[in-house]
Amino acid sequence: MPFFFSVVPEYRRLVHFRFGRCLGEKGPGLIFPLWPFVDQVRLVDLREIFLDVEPQTCITKDNAPVSVDMLVYMKIVNPEDSVLKVESVIGAARGMAITTLRAVVGDISLDDVLAKRDQINQVMQAKLDEVTDRWGVKVTAVEIREIQPPRDIQEAMSRQMSAERNRRAVVLEADGQREANITVAEGEKQAAILRAEGDRQATILRAEADRQAEILEAEGFSNALDKIYQVAKGVDTKTMSLQYFETLKSIGESPSTKYVFPLEFTNFLRPFASMFGGDSGDGSGNPSRKGVSVEDEPKE
Repeated sequence: MPFFFSVVPEYRRLVHFRFGRCLGEKGPGLIFPLWPFVDQVRLVDLREIFLDVEPQTCITKDNAPVSVDMLVYMKIVNPEDSVLKVESVIGAARGMAITTLRAVVGDISLDDVLAKRDQINQVMQAKLDEVTDRWGVKVTAVEIREIQPPRDIQEAMSRQMSAERNRRAVVLEADGQREANITVAEGEKQAAILRAEGDRQATILRAEADRQAEILEAEGFSNALDKIYQVAKGVDTKTMSLQYFETLKSIGESPSTKYVFPLEFTNFLRPFASMFGGDSGDGSGNPSRKGVSVEDEPKE
């Protein structure tokens, strides 16, 4: 009786039936013998495949309609179950992906659907994998490709985003103005502090200069007085008498006819009187007088 054989590549498996009973999977490699009219075979591809799910209209938790399309990546891990437990793996997986997508989106608000795409992908993958596991199929990834809200919602979202951008611009401008005012005020404060410090230092320096000048002036005056005192200590009675005579000479040359001499004048004359044998005092014993008045004849 003739028989035939089959060559199964590495990425495929052969599910063998004999008289309708499954004998299991075979491959890869050469499979023989296979009897005609007795054995039937089904080839199963083990490579990862993807399903392009067309856009689906889903209603969110807050009753907003959105259009969502996605890609589902999966592969067969149990060829025997994929043949025995489901008629079409591709059709069943597509239908399950659509129903699961609508159920997941229906439990989420519109804002979360738009903002939490990764979370939706993870939930979808977990739910699909739980269902397809009994078919011998493993869902490896779910990727939402596009979410399209209605036009009126898009316009409202555009206005909201524009208002939010304007608000942020106003806030940033106000913050910048506030920072600028703070910087200017800080600069003015520092400048005022520096000016006050400069004035204080200048006042201190001027006061110190005045004090040093007064000290030097006082020292100069003191030195002058010391010098005068030292010179005065060397002036004797005769020198003073000569000074008096010079004064008398000046008085004598004046047109005046009456002169008043102080009592101390007689004291200065005593040395000269003693030199000529005269009495230093009043020889007649007359009482002392405070001054001597001499009247001369009018000069012609």
